[in-house]
Amino acid sequence: MKNITNKRLLFLVSLFVLASIKCELLLAERYVTVATVGNTPSSIKNDNKQEIVDHVIKFWDNELKQVLPDKPDLIVLPEFCDLSSEGEEYLNVRKDQVLDYFSSVAKSNKCYIAFGTQRKDKDGLWRNSCIVVGRNGEIAGIYDKNFPTIGEMEGGIKASNETPIISCDFGRVAIAICFDLNFDELRLKYAREKPELIIFSSMYHGGVVQNMWAYSCRSHFVSSVYRGNPSEIRNPMGDVIASNTNYFDYAVAKINLDCKLVHLDYNWNRLTALKEKYGTTVKISDPGKLASVLITSENSKVTAEEMVKEFEIEMLDDYLNRAREFRFEDGNLE
Repeated sequence: MKNITNKRLLFLVSLFVLASIKCELLLAERYVTVATVGNTPSSIKNDNKQEIVDHVIKFWDNELKQVLPDKPDLIVLPEFCDLSSEGEEYLNVRKDQVLDYFSSVAKSNKCYIAFGTQRKDKDGLWRNSCIVVGRNGEIAGIYDKNFPTIGEMEGGIKASNETPIISCDFGRVAIAICFDLNFDELRLKYAREKPELIIFSSMYHGGVVQNMWAYSCRSHFVSSVYRGNPSEIRNPMGDVIASNTNYFDYAVAKINLDCKLVHLDYNWNRLTALKEKYGTTVKISDPGKLASVLITSENSKVTAEEMVKEFEIEMLDDYLNRAREFRFEDGNLE
């Protein structure tokens, strides 16, 4: 009887230890390795559409070999990265071949792959889509372009009004495609949803608007655009932390999603106290001129949110909302 009791006790202790380890791993999983590839296969004239499909798959097989050694959690590819614009005859031959290829790569390498394509949805409507394939090769989510160009819609592509937030094992992901970036209503919708990472699969770059999306959505922002413009990885302040170059068409970065944006007002002393306690296990990043800083936890046991609560540091959005409310108090608005 005593041996049985001891075994049960040992079993319970083991469970506790495993649970503790798992909790720490969950915190450590805020680190995400992200890759972006800013290139697309060249268009080829060929009446044999299957050969075009083979050309696309061979191209991406070579491209992905550049980033897979870094063991990325997520790979982002551009809009229409499978030569979808070759026309309906090509698309009818292509079917799911490119999707199946990306699924096999994702499954073999235990990563997510987000790629832009044209597809028919379940209702038979043509969509400009970004498909996210999961680590097991399954479809983790699909975003259909909300704001196609006039030319796209004239060509038969339908606009969507759906803005799914895709739940990946590392965090919540939103998507925008090319022309979408111009529309504040989409950006503000995402800002309310608070995704932790935004994928931007595109033909064009968007310039300073990328920074605005990252900052206003308080989100990391990963863009993959056509060769000739940089494909970049931004932090929630809009700062570029990795970019491809004129020599290499890809970029890889390890980002930490365990971060919070706070305003400097009323937080100076609290930020000092935070740094004094947690030292090298917390980063307080100041881009300058913005009056906001990014708190990032490098601590395996304490999250950024817990740090903020511990020192009663006011979050950026909370501060702005407090200022809005104070504006309407007696005597402040005339």
